[in-house]
Amino acid sequence: MINSWAGLDDAGVAVAAARAGADVVRELFGRRLERVDKGGGDFATTADLAAERAILEVLRAARPGDAVLGEEGGRQGAVGAERRWLVDPLCGTLNYAVGSRLVAVNVALHGGAAAVADPFGGEAGEVFVTDGTHAWVQRGEDREPLVPTGGTGLVDVNLDPPFPGAPGFRAVDLLAHPDFVARFRPRVVSTTLALAWVAAGKRAAYVTDGGDLSGSVHFAAGIALCRAAGCTVTGIDGEPIGPAGRGLVVAADAETHRQLMSMIRR
Repeated sequence: MINSWAGLDDAGVAVAAARAGADVVRELFGRRLERVDKGGGDFATTADLAAERAILEVLRAARPGDAVLGEEGGRQGAVGAERRWLVDPLCGTLNYAVGSRLVAVNVALHGGAAAVADPFGGEAGEVFVTDGTHAWVQRGEDREPLVPTGGTGLVDVNLDPPFPGAPGFRAVDLLAHPDFVARFRPRVVSTTLALAWVAAGKRAAYVTDGGDLSGSVHFAAGIALCRAAGCTVTGIDGEPIGPAGRGLVVAADAETHRQLMSMIRR
């Protein structure tokens, strides 16, 4: 198995790593898990830690010269490496800890391939994948292109703190905007699986506050997917995401993005 990982392209490595993490997440679901306090009300569970170890096993075997930034383990691997993997082994830890299956496993090569695994999507889980150019969902060995659409009218809004944009922008205020109520229906899943759903046409858009999210272990894989699928991706100020960026607005199409931005700016 380890030798076969070394022969994979970057998208294949991302898929293998995300699946390894998703296998652990499924296996430990519903068990009593120890919590590791991270401060500020945030925590990890033994499932987060075990899933990250499984992901790192794949990455170290397949790409031993690359660096890794993990949600739980921090920076690891070769010092000064030009390539860096961003790993969030269990996005939606609070959901998972209370028995909700709304979680994602995120693995992304910075500026390249990425995979977002839904451990509970289908019998063996779905994996949303990009090689940096194309985007598809993988079920077993079957592939289907991702086709975003705003037709659902469903918009996921991240309401978890912190809220650095307040009082200028507060996501909760967007939900009360009369134009939003007339055009969209809000959803709050509290996991970046919602970004994969925008790329797949299951959501019209996703909105979150924050700073520069382009290099975030939580968001990098989903952003890469949405870009490759042809979604419109900006900050909440309408500017490109990056070092000076603010939050994230990802829409299935330009018109959905335009409508959301008109509400946010007001």
